[in-house]
Amino acid sequence: MTAPDLPAELKSALDAKLQGLSRNDAAGRAAVISQTYRDGGGSGTIRSEADALAYALARMPATYAAVTASLNALREIRPDFAPKDLLDVGAGPGTATWAAAEAFSSLQDFTLLDANRALRALALDLGGGNGRLRGMRYQHGEARAELARAEAADLVVASYMIGEIGDAERKTLAELMWAKTRDTLLIVEPGTPAGYARILALRAQLIASGAHVAAPCPHNDKCPLTAPDWCHFTQRLPRSRAHKQLKSAELPYEDEKFAYVALTRAPVAQRPARVLAQPDVSKVEVTAKLCTARGLVIARVPRRAKADYAAARRWRWGDAVMGES
Repeated sequence: MTAPDLPAELKSALDAKLQGLSRNDAAGRAAVISQTYRDGGGSGTIRSEADALAYALARMPATYAAVTASLNALREIRPDFAPKDLLDVGAGPGTATWAAAEAFSSLQDFTLLDANRALRALALDLGGGNGRLRGMRYQHGEARAELARAEAADLVVASYMIGEIGDAERKTLAELMWAKTRDTLLIVEPGTPAGYARILALRAQLIASGAHVAAPCPHNDKCPLTAPDWCHFTQRLPRSRAHKQLKSAELPYEDEKFAYVALTRAPVAQRPARVLAQPDVSKVEVTAKLCTARGLVIARVPRRAKADYAAARRWRWGDAVMGES
């Protein structure tokens, strides 16, 4: 599986761009951008190269980690999936494109869509030295209009972008993305109740249009969770020195919470159960909350079942659990 930290080539390209950038200035810009996103705004506050760099330094590592974790889950379920082309909707600085390129060596054709000129310029600059990404097409414009003109792709990804648009526009965009999906559509959102709600709505809409859930759900049925619970996952990633400075953080790592759904044209061959929270491991048993084809299950694996107990001790939040569906 692909590691959650940024590839060395991308780190190097970012470091080169950051030379001479004031960390205090970048921190201030990143704080404004982050607050805008928390308030429900979009990328409109990112207008300059310095803004785009501040955003990339603050958010690229966590977004990359979340998309990579989602793609790893998809690859585990579909080890034979070898997409040839990618369509990255709301691509920003190209984070999901880098993650997909690392996950799938089969990808050779990359099309990115976004309305933000500063992020587009940064994405083209960062990918310019990469042999595979050098020839990527980055279309500038609003998602709906650009999607209508785009060619279909084996893999379509929209990461951290559907929350920036209203409900009506989101439904239209979902149908357009699905229409451009030859094989698999991946949606990744923040791991908040609101992000989960957006994922659920899109999931239900596209299942009604003929889509099949590949991950994380082991079924196409209604989510068995009830409020205040919600389906989300977490990915730990290392923080660089610059990242720590920008966020005034002491810990050398960050935990990114995210929600996602991968939808496919054809039903997948296997859909294992999914671990929905970090299991409780004791000397007596392992207790884990699982989403299964039968619904929500609290699995209890006693220590006396030695082989099963040893396997269950290795379960982690977000894992696919074979034989438990």
